[in-house]
Amino acid sequence: MAVETDLAAVAVANEENDDIEIGIIGAEIEKPKVKRRRGNTLEKWEAALVKAMIRRKTYNDQDILSYFTRPTRTVNHRLIGEIRTGSKHKAVKAADDEGLDAFLSTWPDIDHETGLSVRGDELLIKAREAMIAAVHTFNSAGLTFRAELFVVTAIIAWTYLLHAYFKREGVTYIYKGSKTPNGQDRFWDLAQCLDTGKCPLSPGVKTNLRFLIGLRNEIEHQSTSRIDDAVGAELQSCCLNFNDALRTYFGHQFGLEKRLPIALQFVSFGMDQRTALKKASSLPVHVSSFISAFEHDLTEEQVKDPAFRLKVAFVPIAAKKAAGADQAVVVVSPVSDLAEQVEVVFKEVNRTRYIRQDILDKAAEAGFPKFGAGAHTKLMNELDAKNPARGYGCVGDYKAHWVWFDKWLETVLQHCKDNAEKYQ
Repeated sequence: MAVETDLAAVAVANEENDDIEIGIIGAEIEKPKVKRRRGNTLEKWEAALVKAMIRRKTYNDQDILSYFTRPTRTVNHRLIGEIRTGSKHKAVKAADDEGLDAFLSTWPDIDHETGLSVRGDELLIKAREAMIAAVHTFNSAGLTFRAELFVVTAIIAWTYLLHAYFKREGVTYIYKGSKTPNGQDRFWDLAQCLDTGKCPLSPGVKTNLRFLIGLRNEIEHQSTSRIDDAVGAELQSCCLNFNDALRTYFGHQFGLEKRLPIALQFVSFGMDQRTALKKASSLPVHVSSFISAFEHDLTEEQVKDPAFRLKVAFVPIAAKKAAGADQAVVVVSPVSDLAEQVEVVFKEVNRTRYIRQDILDKAAEAGFPKFGAGAHTKLMNELDAKNPARGYGCVGDYKAHWVWFDKWLETVLQHCKDNAEKYQ
């Protein structure tokens, strides 16, 4: 499967597709730089361990500091000195020797994939694992409850991710005066995380998540039948938004694109198949009513925002020779003319390939017989035409010879027209 894309991910996903696969790949999107606050505050359990290490008198401040610095948090050495003098964390009781020995014997307690601290970065680790589980579940073969399981698990992932962000930024994310039945603090749910003025997410991302929260409520209180086709585009945006937030607010090294590449599938998308599936499936009334009501309150700009819903087009590519045939998924930019006109496009494409002599013959047929091999080589070098990034051609199937595409033929003919006296 070949892939051509100008977005950050490819997913066989659209609200009307026969089947959907979602995933994340590592293409870069230009994002505005976000100033991140690197918190340097020790938690109470860490302060207790610092006091225990000070009590043993075998560690200086720099030694102690090395045990509590990690990729997501740098601790200023001044903080250790303040604990030593009692100006910080004065009310925290020092850990006992058994607790300190247990900490030292398991240090460093890191997640080997990311380098995150299993205890100190627990929220971030769980957020990543929850989203990975959501995507794997959705892409699992044979499941008919895929979208519902994805939505529930993805909401957990987003909640933990925002909790990790609030914790680092020093934002209290606890419902004041409210406890669980067991007397524990109640942390904000995802809706409250989005509503606080401290939430860093863009309006489009919030709209997508509020849609999923409403859909989750429908899933929780009423049974649903196959809804994958109707909400696949929103689920794909949810994946991309999560990965962008993870990389933007915590670091590019924690992105999921290496764990969740393009999903392969056994589905072919023919018109007959799509028609049959559409006739056989329908949304539950309560789900379709929710979607209609939710979208009714959105502006046209909000609906078109790819952070809310990602639309893609499928383009099967057929070549003249069997060896060159393939299928590709082409992601159409949401701001393109095509995206404005259609939601899913099926188009037979035969990408013509030319050898150099074909280009020269075409030029001669167009009335430029003096455009020969030397002129072709000179133009090719001037435009760096064999650079694959230019899109003029590629290495062909036969003996690895270079072949040219229509784009190069058009460039050559335009060059000849601009220099007609020279080549006629």
